[in-house]
Amino acid sequence: MTSITLKKLTFEEFLEHHPNDGIYELVNGEIVKVEAIRAHKNIARYLVKSFDRESERLELDYIVDKDIVIRTVTANGEERGRNPDVSVVSASLWNTNATTYGAVIEPIQLAVEVTSTNWEDDYIDKLDEYQRLGIKEYWIVDYLAIASRTYLGNPKSPTIFVYKLVDGQYQVQAFTGKDRIISPTFTELNITVEQVIAASQIYKL
Repeated sequence: MTSITLKKLTFEEFLEHHPNDGIYELVNGEIVKVEAIRAHKNIARYLVKSFDRESERLELDYIVDKDIVIRTVTANGEERGRNPDVSVVSASLWNTNATTYGAVIEPIQLAVEVTSTNWEDDYIDKLDEYQRLGIKEYWIVDYLAIASRTYLGNPKSPTIFVYKLVDGQYQVQAFTGKDRIISPTFTELNITVEQVIAASQIYKL
């Protein structure tokens, strides 16, 4: 991530001033550019299409996108602007403000973060922020098995963690290998961890 601001910004100022040449987040009052390698983007695209197909097949009230900014708040009350790799939001909620820009302050249905070298952001900071906001489901896709053994065990292997919000607290289930990923949002989704990992190397429309 690359910081490009000198003064601490509010969420509203972040929406007004962040550039349009990429993906940016608001972290510690600064505009931070989020850059991802192609494998990372391939996984995000695969999940966007998988969720979108499932939503259309079952006629669910969801919009699936990879460019939705959400306002979160840290434990000490600091505003942040997060842009999950994949977002699933109620179409009814989204369309109540269809003429505004793509930022939401309400909890979305599902957020996915694909891990990279700054994996602690996903496992610690974003996990806490998304729980506080009330996002009902949160996936961490650790396709490189890059997190510590505290999370991944020993030996480490690519893992997808699915967090489900229950009474304001996340409960987590881990999936590896040929496991079918169980999603509270898309209960009939039929994809495995291996399929998600394979998407990192090749992406098909």
